[in-house]
Amino acid sequence: MKVYDTLVIGGGQAGLSVAYFLRRQKLDYLILDDKDKSGGSWLQTWDNLKLFSPTEYSSLSGWAMPKSKHEYPTKKEFIYYLDAYEKRYEFPILRNTKVISVIKNDDLFIVETNQGIFHSTTMVSATGTAQQPFIPQYPNQELFQGKQLHSLHYKNSEDLVGKKVLIIGGGNSGAQILAEVSKIAQTQWVTLEEPHFLPDDIDGRYLFNAATQQFLGKPKQEKDKSVNISLSNIVMVESVKEARTRDVLHAKRPFASFYEKGVIWENGTKEEFDTVIWCTGFKANLDHLQSLNIIENNRIKTQYTRSTKEPMLWLVGYGSWTGFASATIYGVGKTARQTVKEISAVIHKK
Repeated sequence: MKVYDTLVIGGGQAGLSVAYFLRRQKLDYLILDDKDKSGGSWLQTWDNLKLFSPTEYSSLSGWAMPKSKHEYPTKKEFIYYLDAYEKRYEFPILRNTKVISVIKNDDLFIVETNQGIFHSTTMVSATGTAQQPFIPQYPNQELFQGKQLHSLHYKNSEDLVGKKVLIIGGGNSGAQILAEVSKIAQTQWVTLEEPHFLPDDIDGRYLFNAATQQFLGKPKQEKDKSVNISLSNIVMVESVKEARTRDVLHAKRPFASFYEKGVIWENGTKEEFDTVIWCTGFKANLDHLQSLNIIENNRIKTQYTRSTKEPMLWLVGYGSWTGFASATIYGVGKTARQTVKEISAVIHKK
């Protein structure tokens, strides 16, 4: 029976980051990925998505992303980079492999997949959040007769020409989709609070650096005090700047409820909409770990990335609870390095 030192579940940016450091430690590992090609969750994003940092801040450990001809790389450029990254380091990846369940028996993980059973001493779960879109519940939501879709399922605006579209969510995805859809449809933007737009000369580079300093407990420089540090701030990429010139970046606070043809605002006014696009984020995809009985409120308690209840399991890339900024391209490398350091110590101790 083949027993790997480590099985990595998920072949997106988090899984590849972990693999880069596993490779350097010369551990026997395998990546199980449910996609049929490189790209991870990026394969599911909308066609015109732009990253909000330049290439040097959109790269994984060991090899920088080739310089883009655009200020901010496109979805296609980043997927091409992930594919080249895999090939460069010759990571062992088994494609089209869906993990069904994970159990622990006699100090071994037994992983059931659609491609058979796999065994390992340690495990890294890096399945991310893209397969678990979050849509908040509103009163009478089921009565709405128009179309509802999450940003995960939005690809382009072709089917929305001449429609009236409600876009819900105040992050970068909401702003970028609003910018695109508002060119060909009548739009209304809804956010929980007034959207926070960064100054034109500040992008993801600043956010990652400033937020890292804050995480490390270091004081901000005086010149930074005017900028609110949050990875959810809206970066003024070219499409959003263009939308600003058209004066469409105006958001209302949430409505009271749905009705058959649209929504009812807090003042009782009804407004009709053809389509609702939910840009409301995601939840961690942990379904494959249900059999371990360690999930609470859709999270697993960790010490940094290591599960406290199942110490041979590490989780990478799900958000701040699995390492600061670990769900970002720029931040996941630090998380992956520490994870593999801990795994290596366990394996070499045996």
